[in-house]
Amino acid sequence: MLSVNTNYGAFVALQNLNATNKALDETQNRINTGLKVAGPKDNGAIYAVAQGLRAEVTSLGAVQNSLDRSVSVVDTAIAAGQSISDLLTEMKEKALAAKDATIDANAREAYNADFVALRDQITKVIENASFDGTNLIDGSATGGIEALANAAGSSFITASTQDLSLSGSIVTLGSTATISTATKASSAISTIEASIDKLGLALASLGTDSKKLSMHKTFVGKLTDELNKGIGNLVDADLAKESARLQALQTKQQLGIQALSIANQAPSTLLSLFR
Repeated sequence: MLSVNTNYGAFVALQNLNATNKALDETQNRINTGLKVAGPKDNGAIYAVAQGLRAEVTSLGAVQNSLDRSVSVVDTAIAAGQSISDLLTEMKEKALAAKDATIDANAREAYNADFVALRDQITKVIENASFDGTNLIDGSATGGIEALANAAGSSFITASTQDLSLSGSIVTLGSTATISTATKASSAISTIEASIDKLGLALASLGTDSKKLSMHKTFVGKLTDELNKGIGNLVDADLAKESARLQALQTKQQLGIQALSIANQAPSTLLSLFR
C-alpha cells in the first residue's frame, strides 16, 4: 500500500543505516584505541577480568622494585666483603713479614704502620657498605632484610645479615690489633687465617641470598610479561580484521544511504496517479 503518511520502506532503511553507523562507530573506536574491550559497556565480564589482571601487574611492579632494592643491598654487602677479604690477605702478608725476629726496628715499625692502616680501612669499608640506608655487614640490620615475593604482599624472601665488624664472630681480628712484635705478628697470622675462612662462608651465604633474589626477580618479570600478554588476548583488537571490517561497513553505509534515499522517493510516485 502506498501512503504519504507512512513510509515503511524508509523506516526499515533508516533502521539498517543506524545499525551500520553503530557498528562503524564501534570499529572506528577499536582502531583508535587498539582495544576491542575499552570499557564495561563493551563487555562487562571481560573488562572486570582484565582490570583484575591489571591490578595484579601493578602490584608485581612493586614486588620488582622491592626485589631490585634488596639485590642492590646484598650486592653492596658482597662487594664490601670481598674488599675486606683482600685487606685481610694483605694484612696476613704484613704479619708474616713482621714475624721474622731478625728484622730491625725501623722495618718492623713500617710493617706495623701498614698493618694498622689496613686494619682501619676494614672499618671504613664496613661503614660505607650501605645502600638506601641499609647495611648488612655492620651489625645494624638484625634479622636481615625482607623483599616482597608476591602481589598479595603475603610472602617474602629474606636475605640474612653478616656482621663483618672487627672483633666480631666472623672477623675475629681485634680492632686494636698490631704486629709491633714478633709474638703479636704470630698471633695475628692465626687470627687472620681463621677470619678469612669464616669470611668466605659469610660471603657464600650473601652470594646465595643475592642469587635467590635475582632468580625470583627474573620469575616475577616473566610472570608480568605473561599477564600482560593475557590481558592483551582479552582486550586487544585485531587491527587487521578491524581494517577489513571498516571498509565493509563504510560500503554498507553508502548503500544504506542510497537505500534510504530510494525509500524516501516512494511517496512521490503517488503524484503520477493524479495526473
